[in-house]
Amino acid sequence: MIWDALFSTLFLAAVLRVATPLLLAAMGGLISETAGVPNITLEGSMLSGACAGALVGGFTGNPWLGLIAAIVGGAIIGILLGVLHLEFGADPIIVGIGLNLLVAGFTTFIVFSLLGDKSGTSSLGRNLLPTIEPGPLAGIPFLGDVLLGQHILTYVAFLVWAAVALLLARATFGVHLRAIGQNPLAAATAGISVKRLQYAAVIICGSLAGTAGAFLSMGYVSSFIRDMTAGRGFIALAAIFLGGMRPLGVGFAALAFGFFEALSIRLGNLDVPSQLVQTIPYIATLIGLGLFAWRETTRRRRGSGATGQRRRPVTPGADPA
Repeated sequence: MIWDALFSTLFLAAVLRVATPLLLAAMGGLISETAGVPNITLEGSMLSGACAGALVGGFTGNPWLGLIAAIVGGAIIGILLGVLHLEFGADPIIVGIGLNLLVAGFTTFIVFSLLGDKSGTSSLGRNLLPTIEPGPLAGIPFLGDVLLGQHILTYVAFLVWAAVALLLARATFGVHLRAIGQNPLAAATAGISVKRLQYAAVIICGSLAGTAGAFLSMGYVSSFIRDMTAGRGFIALAAIFLGGMRPLGVGFAALAFGFFEALSIRLGNLDVPSQLVQTIPYIATLIGLGLFAWRETTRRRRGSGATGQRRRPVTPGADPA
């Protein structure tokens, strides 16, 4: 029974749906990390986007305005990170922790100030971005059940995945991002505006994470709920490193984490203890980070072993070969 439930078309469709915010946030975080700005504000940007989208969409009755507000809300967190780190030299990790805590408190405050409810925006009613209907293709096996009929932001997430892969591999902007991430001094010497590109990177990162937040409050559920990101920003951050900071690997890592989150939801509907089920996404994240650490340690040891080999002494005048 469990086996059939896990590998049904409904479960596979759920994996794509659950992985959507992880994929969007991970692609944004990858751009920031590539530009040399460690960004752990994904959680805060997602929460800010979820709150802004639900509030603006709820008050205006227009989910598209809510999506714009979510993107702006996430971008603002990216700008704050950029100003504090790039202008004032603050440590990006400490700034990221502070911004995440700030957003968690501020979203609760603003919702309570506007609606008198600390828990969320359910009083504003349902305000959802559309789902693409499969139409006459619904009857096609697998295609109609899994790939079609998804939320519009799910398709956006996969388009963003492809766009980021092309951007970092082929576009001049992506090449410059990689250059400043690897050696900002050399990039500046070559005439690349390091700070300008790093600002662009953190703003794009915040915007994509804000879009992920909009999916949570206007797609995954129909309202903003306090702390509704539930660590997804950190899981997306783990996907970046587990994927080796390469778009293809990061995308598949996000899908893998989406699989485990969907698994926890599906097992929650079966006769499995809820306490165990709720730990599955976080256990998977810890295992993934452990594998990444093991891989990096092995790579460094091999590198140090290769460089640390003793050279055979060469007699003066002899043929070194």
